[in-house]
Amino acid sequence: MGVKAFRTECQDFAQESLTRTNFKTVINGIEIKRHIQKSNQKFVMLKEYFDIVSGFAFKSEDYETEGVPLIRIGDVGNDFVKEKMSFLPEEYAVDYSKFLLKTNDIVVSLTGDGKLKSDLIIDHNHYLLNQRVGSLRAKSDINTLFYFYLINYYSFVKKQFYWLSNGKTQLNISPFDFLKIKIPKIPKEIQDQIVTKIEPIEQKIKELKNQIQPEQTIINKVFARRFGFDFVKFEELKKHTIFDLDFTSFANNIDVRQSVKFHRNAGKFVLQQLKSKTNKKIKDFLSEPIVLGKGISPSEYDENGDVFYIAMSNIKNWQFEAEEAKTVSPVFANTNLNKMVALNDILLARSGEGTIGKVALIEDENVEGIFADFTMRIRLKDYNYLFAYFYFRTTYFQYLVEIHKKGLGNNTNIFPSQIQEFPLFDISLIEQQQIVDEIESELNEQEKVKQAIAEERNKIDELIENSIDSKP
Repeated sequence: MGVKAFRTECQDFAQESLTRTNFKTVINGIEIKRHIQKSNQKFVMLKEYFDIVSGFAFKSEDYETEGVPLIRIGDVGNDFVKEKMSFLPEEYAVDYSKFLLKTNDIVVSLTGDGKLKSDLIIDHNHYLLNQRVGSLRAKSDINTLFYFYLINYYSFVKKQFYWLSNGKTQLNISPFDFLKIKIPKIPKEIQDQIVTKIEPIEQKIKELKNQIQPEQTIINKVFARRFGFDFVKFEELKKHTIFDLDFTSFANNIDVRQSVKFHRNAGKFVLQQLKSKTNKKIKDFLSEPIVLGKGISPSEYDENGDVFYIAMSNIKNWQFEAEEAKTVSPVFANTNLNKMVALNDILLARSGEGTIGKVALIEDENVEGIFADFTMRIRLKDYNYLFAYFYFRTTYFQYLVEIHKKGLGNNTNIFPSQIQEFPLFDISLIEQQQIVDEIESELNEQEKVKQAIAEERNKIDELIENSIDSKP
């Protein structure tokens, strides 16, 4: 790999408050400064037009299945899909009213990978704002839509966001620093012209987005058709929060579980439906016992290593994301060969709110990685790995994880001894492959729509860049 070299002066390190000396900061800082110097536009900070509201650290143990939707960091830039959001009790809208979002607020990410994400709020006093998410609120009557497009699409704003973000394991930007981002001071009539050009493209994007279905929805539909899953009744049973139990109900499991969630009617219904289709369990198809991964200390990481350390955060999006994974030292790798992943291994996150139950399939035989102690490895024999992976992603399987996990608050866990007892379909490999083909066909159609959306967004990028950076 080539070495990047650059020449700079000491005064370049002093152009921002933290006096950072890393490559990212210095080079991006120089490029930002030069962009402003060369531009024909006058630049002002965001704070001239906006205040910023920070979110509150709501507790996950207060989350409910219905109520006031809470915008968390993972919801920003994802269109606030109800099925993926968390909710808080209705009275929180009164108790935490200062964290309610208003119409035309621009929600922005304050934590992540240095990529700016934003959304425009349309519904007044409908959403609550969580920690590490900010909301830009206009100080006066301005064309908020123009500034939303500027923040969402203008590359110069994104570069500054990355430059101002700090952190090692994840990048963070303070609300104070966010307001330092400089934007061109564009006359109102030009703003209106740009918005007028963008709106029809945005409308087309919205129409395309309406064709997108969550991957879990597609997977659920195929399994429902094939196995008769009744998701309508399941969703109805989930709403039941009061139900009767007798003492024998507490003795029908090895742990004598007494938690309410373990005895939910919706959970019983899921098990009944699955057991009506199979009398087999995951343990019946294992090639070896399910095992937990290996813990690691900071000193055992090696940024020049060749072996990945696969943590829960690396599989949170239902696949192994190598770009964000750290690498380990050769010594750590060689002493933990029994914790290495192999082709067709399925990794399951065993802890963490928002990640517990998430799975990833190792589809690249060249991946060398050791899985973390808060994940578990599932190896199957004489079974279609993709079929198992899709089954693990169904709402039914994920609900089994939900009702079986143990612990309080954010410290919930599920263990191999529990996972191995979950039902697994005993159907032929031919039937398994047919279901995989059906799911992948529908997912491929979704990817075509996403590509069309990306092409429309590129048009907006070009329109804004040309409108703002072009010479008069």
